[in-house]
Amino acid sequence: MMKVCIIHETGNKRLGGHFIENSFTGLPGVNIAAYADSNREREDKDRVSGAARSYYDYREMVERENPDILLLSSRLPEEHFEQINFAIDYNCHVLTEKPFVANLVQGDCLIRRAREKNIKIAVAHLARYAPVFIKMKEMIEGGEIGQVLNCYLRGKEDNRGGGEDMMVLGSHLLDLAVYLLGKPTEVYADIRTKGKVITSEMTMPTDEPIGPTAGDEIIAFYRFPKGVNTIFESRRGMVARNVCTRMGIVVCGTKGTLAVRFDGNRELRLCRKFPMPFEDEASFIPVPVPVPPEIPDAMPLNYAECVQNPDNPTHRYYADNNRRAAWDLLQAVKNNTSLRSSCEDALWSTEMIVGAYRSGIERRAITIPLLCREHPLQV
Repeated sequence: MMKVCIIHETGNKRLGGHFIENSFTGLPGVNIAAYADSNREREDKDRVSGAARSYYDYREMVERENPDILLLSSRLPEEHFEQINFAIDYNCHVLTEKPFVANLVQGDCLIRRAREKNIKIAVAHLARYAPVFIKMKEMIEGGEIGQVLNCYLRGKEDNRGGGEDMMVLGSHLLDLAVYLLGKPTEVYADIRTKGKVITSEMTMPTDEPIGPTAGDEIIAFYRFPKGVNTIFESRRGMVARNVCTRMGIVVCGTKGTLAVRFDGNRELRLCRKFPMPFEDEASFIPVPVPVPPEIPDAMPLNYAECVQNPDNPTHRYYADNNRRAAWDLLQAVKNNTSLRSSCEDALWSTEMIVGAYRSGIERRAITIPLLCREHPLQV
């Protein structure tokens, strides 16, 4: 039986999360022992995810409960470094919300320490667990769209468009590009605030404390293996908050194009209107995505208890893939196998973000992985 404890902070100006605190609920072989939240004004302090006990201090919780796994529901990367370091000290495996860390120095340290103690750190980049993107990867690797030429990543582009969008939401897209295409080798970026190219001093306030960010307009060009050119773009204020019609990924090849928008349905679509280029009258058809098998002996997901709106397909997407991430970690710990979404995988998206800032400031192409591990924005 694996004992799980949860750090579920609700204060510190954080926005609503992705319900990762419920990831282990209903899974076989799991004892959800306790959770910790330092927010003393919280009204529903008694229970989270079926936890038997609650604490205000996560350190006290870990010391008393001695869990096998620590679940971090915070979406603030600057909190992760201290929490994961503490977990490693107590030999706890970790499932953490994204973004993994705020900078590369933190990530390098945690990865080194985890390897030394054989600790598994899974990062909830949920696209790696979602059937729609698993199918997309299978089609790309199976040659369904021929030789891949280009990949287009677009952020949510709401009031957080630009740097905040790249960190909070772009981390999903950048990680997805690595999952589908391999590890990038180079980046060139143009990052501006009110039309002016950013400098290292031009940091911007953010809706929640997520580390240094800059720019209300970003376009970053990445070079991937086999000559695949990838573009990430985000501009502030293109849509209202909580509208996901713009966020998505498009992968173009010599025989076809695959696309997924991060709307409620996350439908995989295929276009074979070639030899015309993708941008000229593309016409898409939906691609069926197989339903994955149920986790053996797991209780059926009760969406009404594990998400805010059980009728919202995006909330159901979170619940389904949070559970898959938790199960993947349980199996990796039990069998000492690799994770589908490890901290090593997640650090590549941080490489891509920090690399874009360095390129934007220095106005030149930057090789990835970065030799200088310091963040180029002054804070």
